[in-house]
Amino acid sequence: MSERPLIRVSQIMGRMAVGGVETTIMNHYRFLDHDRVTFDFIVDEESPFVPEDEITAMGGRVFRIPNIDHLHRYDRALYDVLATTKPDIVHSNVNALSVFPLRIAKKAGIPIRIAHNHSMSDKKEFTRNAIKNVLRPLSRTYPTALAACTAMAGEWLFGAEAVKQHRVQIIPNAIDVGRFAFSMESREALRDHYGFANRLVIGQVGRIVPQKNYMFSMDVFAQLLKHEPDAVFVGLGEGHQRVEVERRAHELGVDDSVFLLGNQSNVEQWDSAFDVLLFPSLYEGAGMTATEAQASSLPVVASSNVPDETFVERDLITVLPLDAGPDVWAQRVLEVGTYKTDRTRARTKLAASGYDIRESAQHLQAWYESLVG
Repeated sequence: MSERPLIRVSQIMGRMAVGGVETTIMNHYRFLDHDRVTFDFIVDEESPFVPEDEITAMGGRVFRIPNIDHLHRYDRALYDVLATTKPDIVHSNVNALSVFPLRIAKKAGIPIRIAHNHSMSDKKEFTRNAIKNVLRPLSRTYPTALAACTAMAGEWLFGAEAVKQHRVQIIPNAIDVGRFAFSMESREALRDHYGFANRLVIGQVGRIVPQKNYMFSMDVFAQLLKHEPDAVFVGLGEGHQRVEVERRAHELGVDDSVFLLGNQSNVEQWDSAFDVLLFPSLYEGAGMTATEAQASSLPVVASSNVPDETFVERDLITVLPLDAGPDVWAQRVLEVGTYKTDRTRARTKLAASGYDIRESAQHLQAWYESLVG
């Protein structure tokens, strides 16, 4: 047992689901020294997925509180949790909305308060951007420390000067690189199971929400089928836009070749099964899906809205603007998807660039310890 006192960190998660933010926090938690740092997860009571058994097995706890949309109830419940548990650190992961929980954390007397930005915004989301733009000037009012998944995400919420002066801790969306290494066994097993053995398999991983741009993917895939009629599209994720995406696939006449499989716990196996990853996001704070794909030597066709810091294994990456249109995207997806990439090649640049979870978790733990003093 370490002589250091245990540091308890309350992670403010919002509506916890199967997504990049949740995966990042859980990835780091798994590789911390749990005799020195432990997490409490404060989540929306309507969260569709909370790995509570795993959290408690690592010494953590889960507290469910009302959605932040019900601000008065949210504030009261959050204050009660923080005042009772008295964590050493409150680490808020709700981007621009961190203003609200960190205000309550300060009121509850929590001395160390971290605002962590994981995202950015799309210029077309007028209402959401109006709210975010009101909150951004307040983003440094209540935190005592700042963090972001990339320098670009840090600049978006906290300002370029804060990043330039190294006042924003960059915590990459690190992964277990070895876990995502290409597996021929996984590739053959999944493709045989679903009847995809000799077909071009286009994959997309992420919530089915406007940000991830599945509607555009359907348009791209419809164009691609004109040139490769045996191709299939596999989407891994859930979201409120699913019915709309299914309707678009039906209208385009491609629904027989589109497989929306919901949330899957074996994404690393699917990355081996895919021939190319489609990543046409409207905006991203980092882009963990692309990081995982690179570890699997999986070619990626991504929108120019994804931060360049996400792309480490450059030979695997094709970046296109969305306004190039579905036909151009389809041509590039077909080109990279049928090119014989050496999937067995070790991808060492990811680990060297800070994306290995073991090293990143050590850095996070050291940062927490430096903040506590």
